[in-house]
Amino acid sequence: MFICNLKVDGNKLGKIFLGILFVLIIIITLIVAYKILGNNFFKTNDTIKEQEVYNLTASNYTNVLKSVHDNPKQYVGQVVKFSGYVYRLFDFSEKQFVLARDMVISSDFQTVVVGFLCEYDLAKQFEDSAWVQIEGEITLGNYYGDMPILKILKIEKIDKPSDEYVYPPDDSFVPTSTVL
Repeated sequence: MFICNLKVDGNKLGKIFLGILFVLIIIITLIVAYKILGNNFFKTNDTIKEQEVYNLTASNYTNVLKSVHDNPKQYVGQVVKFSGYVYRLFDFSEKQFVLARDMVISSDFQTVVVGFLCEYDLAKQFEDSAWVQIEGEITLGNYYGDMPILKILKIEKIDKPSDEYVYPPDDSFVPTSTVL
């Protein structure tokens, strides 16, 4: 008759069991996350073309403006197209102006000027208050601190649009990526 005396250390066996259980839970969690979120979650977004043009409208203008000013580095290289009027301050260079819109801030149509600071070599060809449509690339510049500045790629004079006013940003706009 053969007798085998086996001594089992319960503490060590418990640690091994918990370790294997923990690894299995992590693997299952990763598999479920992969199935739910799909392949796109684990890939870098190299397919976004930086030169795709994003059209701003009167309805999304201030939301985009706020988002770009809150996170300017995130939008560098993005090309936007929109219209507004030329607005200058006394300390702008000859190449600078704000492509502005009037934002309504009260029920009796009190407005403030909002817009992107733009740079264009031939900016002085456009007089103050002239309505223009631009296509420009968002860059990071300096005007009393870091801020987004549009380098104008295309510009043309237009007539004043029917939707010349914009409204304050709301909470419904959620940028989902670096593409606006």
